Amino acid sequence: MYFEFYGFKEKPFHLTPDPRFLFLSKNHKEAFAHLLYGINKRTGFMTLTGEVGTGKTTVLRSLLDQLDREHYRTALIFNPCVSPTQLLKNICREFEISSEEIENENLLDVLNRFLLEQNMEGRTAILVIDEAQNLDGSVLEQIRLISNLETESCKLIQIILAGQPELLQTLEKPQLRQLNQRITVRYHLKPLDFQDTAEYIQHRLDKARGRVIFSKGAMKKVFKYSGGFPRVINAVCERILLAGYMADALEIKPRIAAKGISNFHNERSPRAPAFGIVWACVLFLAMAATMYAVNPEMTGNTPAPAASEPVPQKKVQLHEAELAYEVGQQSAPENARGAFAAVARLWGIQPVPDGEDLEAPGALKRAVQTQGFRLYEFSGSAALLTRLSYPALLELYIPEKQEKRLAALVGLDNDALIVDPGNGKELSVPGDTLNKYWTGRGYILWKNFWNLPAGMRGGEKGPQVKRLQRLLREAGMYTGPVSGTLDSETYSAIKAFQQENGIEQDGVIGSQSLMLLYRSVDSFIVPKIARSKK
Repeated sequence: MYFEFYGFKEKPFHLTPDPRFLFLSKNHKEAFAHLLYGINKRTGFMTLTGEVGTGKTTVLRSLLDQLDREHYRTALIFNPCVSPTQLLKNICREFEISSEEIENENLLDVLNRFLLEQNMEGRTAILVIDEAQNLDGSVLEQIRLISNLETESCKLIQIILAGQPELLQTLEKPQLRQLNQRITVRYHLKPLDFQDTAEYIQHRLDKARGRVIFSKGAMKKVFKYSGGFPRVINAVCERILLAGYMADALEIKPRIAAKGISNFHNERSPRAPAFGIVWACVLFLAMAATMYAVNPEMTGNTPAPAASEPVPQKKVQLHEAELAYEVGQQSAPENARGAFAAVARLWGIQPVPDGEDLEAPGALKRAVQTQGFRLYEFSGSAALLTRLSYPALLELYIPEKQEKRLAALVGLDNDALIVDPGNGKELSVPGDTLNKYWTGRGYILWKNFWNLPAGMRGGEKGPQVKRLQRLLREAGMYTGPVSGTLDSETYSAIKAFQQENGIEQDGVIGSQSLMLLYRSVDSFIVPKIARSKK
């Protein structure tokens, strides 16, 4: 609705953490400084605490995004409500230790060997445990034992415990005094003050590149209602923009802000759920699959299903337990095949046969390659998925099963993600709910239509460069000659394309750049997960 009215290129106030929209308030800058200091000084233990909605997870994801793999190894644990042994297994998996070693009875020795290897190679190992307020005493004791892994001169692993203020109360218990005494870097995130709130709102509006203006009076009303909590600010500003759209106003004044706040408050009251569900259903019914047209002479591919084909009915996801239940209904092999089939349908390719084990090492990659596709493995955030806009297989951890499962991301709808849990259903899952189960890892099927090599950089010559120049020209980024030489003009076009699409501007054509280039032109069939603008 308001999206086109205000001329936004992106939604300014989505609830899922997005590093591109990260606003560093005074508190967040201090949190970054504290954590980076602790990591670089190898202090061993750090804590990051704050109330719900203060931005802890966003800070952690953005911190990890800044740590390059050449110098750091990271493990991020989202669901710490497991046994001490299972926690060790999860940590080993996050560090990508081989599955054979993970089955070793002495997991602490396995982890110690890995950490010693990383230390010898000059890398720092970092373990981040989010929602750490849910850890019980036995698991915290296991974490203390992990922190004992050290050389004569330094700690082998840096541990960040992040959670709500209850974490601090837990650490104060007498039986945990040894652990508590080892925490040398602590930071508690506070809500934004008014100045930061106003700058935060303007920052997100600028990033979304719209033409709406919030008056100072409107911002004061947002601050008063939200208390400076970013998550509440996002949610209430969403309603305020809708109220502004209904009033045909390009400037948000206090009266419009008050109307939006009132609507938001009423929707959260006990009488609101029925309206909320109806409104969500209207949005979901408006969702349709988006496909690009194809030029057969360039691709030689058969068309994928048209966007006008019926879209399965969406289910409003209201409770975290429902997602875990749906994903865990099937066995792990059935789940993997079903999730793969959901993505395969969007590409118009064949699912894997019944009985094939996609969980075996390399099986998923082989299943993709046999159909002429490539598998892009990633570890990141919802921001990466939004940027690439490709269907994806997301790795979820189900605590009740103590197992990892796959879910297919097949669409976006405002702050909800449309996922198929591998059973043919399509569920609308709020971003916050998905983040409780998503490990941050996933897989994207994509097709390198012209078999362009990843890694092309300035100075290269040949027919592959000509193809790249044609792609950049069709994407509207290059106006020079198709010379076959990756000259300065071509290099600048690559960087401009990368900047426009929110990826690293290194001027090198990597997998992400190729995926986005193919998606940006009309000559190739590329299924797209589209965010609803309704």
